[in-house]
Amino acid sequence: MAEYGLVIHGGAGTILKEKMTPEREADYREQLGQSLKAGYDILDQGGPALDAVQAAVQVMEDSPLFNAGRGAVVTYVGHHELDASIMDGATREAGAVAAVQHIRNPIELARLVMEESPHVMMVGAGAEAFAASQNITRVDNTLFSTPERREALDAWKASQGSADLRKPFDADHKFGTVGAVARDRAGNLAAGTSTGGMTAKRYGRVGDSPIIGAGTWADNASCAVSATGHGEYFIRYHVAADICARVSYQGIDAGGAADAVIHDVLVPAGGAGGVIVMDRHGEVSMSFNTEGMYRASRTSRRALETAIFAKGVSGEQ
Repeated sequence: MAEYGLVIHGGAGTILKEKMTPEREADYREQLGQSLKAGYDILDQGGPALDAVQAAVQVMEDSPLFNAGRGAVVTYVGHHELDASIMDGATREAGAVAAVQHIRNPIELARLVMEESPHVMMVGAGAEAFAASQNITRVDNTLFSTPERREALDAWKASQGSADLRKPFDADHKFGTVGAVARDRAGNLAAGTSTGGMTAKRYGRVGDSPIIGAGTWADNASCAVSATGHGEYFIRYHVAADICARVSYQGIDAGGAADAVIHDVLVPAGGAGGVIVMDRHGEVSMSFNTEGMYRASRTSRRALETAIFAKGVSGEQ
């Protein structure tokens, strides 16, 4: 039987066990499990990796727990701007959207950009006009709002004391993305990523999530990657594609390649975050340099595994 499986993440950052209630932790683990089930069931029934990735990401976009879709963070001016991308490892075709404000599931629109247009990325009003041409119903921007995200914006403004863009963002406001990578029974890989960006972002800022090669990458010859972290660094260091390039050109395993980029490249540069990886053989890797990363995986050979905190905390793997 061909090896198949799915890996998901719900963001990386300052995620400490002592700051999370047991009830909140249980909610996150349940949502991760639901997302993983939605995608894995498709693979288990012989469906394609692209469908599995989209299904898993949409579950997290519809959950207020994650910084994507319904739980998206708030921009400086008080609304939500969403980004997403998806990539097919069999063809290296890809689709992405950025700064959309009225699309319930941006990952769905990203896939339509890939499959129903000659382009790779669409942004803002243009992306939403394309969505209308594909009969995707617009939703009110308030659908994505939660009290927690509004409070986070207020706290950020109070802590900053000014709107000076040169002031660094603290780690609690940088991170938050959802993503999935999969390998199906046919051996095809796929990756997808979706995010609300960073709290208090301004001027239509776009991070790595919709940028092919930075936040998302898939190539059947090497691996599939979805990233989460401080997007500016993931863009500058082309993180997702670099990992798979190391697999291809250096002949190293995907886990080693991920660790090298996340720890040896990003850390010295000041970048923080993590990645999930599925290689061409169906092997799973996860690497992050933060206190935690919401994550889960299941393959045809390994049972469901979920984790939140750094490795070694409460037995996390």
